[in-house]
Amino acid sequence: MPVVHLFAISLSSNASAAAGKVFLWPVDSTWKSYEFVLGQSAFVKSIGVTLERVLLGVLINMAITILVAYPLSKDSSVLKGRTVYIWIFVFTMLFGGGIIPLYMTMRMLGLLDSVWGLVLHGSVPVFNIVILLNFFRNLPKELEEAALIDGAGHWRIMRSIFVPLSAASIATVTLFSIVGHWNSWFDGILFMNSPDHYPLQSYLYTVVSGMQAAINSSTDLELLLLVSDRTARAAQLFVGTLPILLVYPFLQRHFTKGIVLGSVKE
Repeated sequence: MPVVHLFAISLSSNASAAAGKVFLWPVDSTWKSYEFVLGQSAFVKSIGVTLERVLLGVLINMAITILVAYPLSKDSSVLKGRTVYIWIFVFTMLFGGGIIPLYMTMRMLGLLDSVWGLVLHGSVPVFNIVILLNFFRNLPKELEEAALIDGAGHWRIMRSIFVPLSAASIATVTLFSIVGHWNSWFDGILFMNSPDHYPLQSYLYTVVSGMQAAINSSTDLELLLLVSDRTARAAQLFVGTLPILLVYPFLQRHFTKGIVLGSVKE
């Protein structure tokens, strides 16, 4: 319902939105807000930065999640020091190093004003690892034992048995990773010195106060009459929400199943 209301405002005229006439259906429909928003080069650049961040971030997150969850799913007789490793990961989930040390680390590594700074600082998603770890532990041990008898190594077992059988949980943690990277805004403001490098959510956070000034500077009289900061913000927010709305239905059937199976430990 809120998304429908947001979409209706973005398609309505300035006067109708200001008068409170818009609820679930556009009033005095116009695409001028979208024309204005998509004509802002900084907005288009922020979408590009976010898409790059999501692509790199999800690939790195999933690779690390699978490669860490698989060995930690083994018993201590197979992985020496398993309990210590698990507590190390849990400790990092409960206690952070703080914003200033994180910023100084990114600066020392030369990752400021770089998409890698947005991706690498959260590249080890412990919560996702825990979900996938528990799912791996619930898979039948007979499958792994049969593969070991046939001469398969752990790399082959993980790639050919564990990953295909864990599609539901992998889809779930992938969705978590996509949404996390897409919605993240604070690290963009923290690590990006130039607004030209802001991801979408950081850009949306910073343009709220300057939107009306950008509209007033336009020489398009029709735009001045039909578009306000409210309708333009609604158009930006809807464009920013749309990709997640499109991705979620494809992963929804795996979502509940992956959460339930990955949260139960034998």
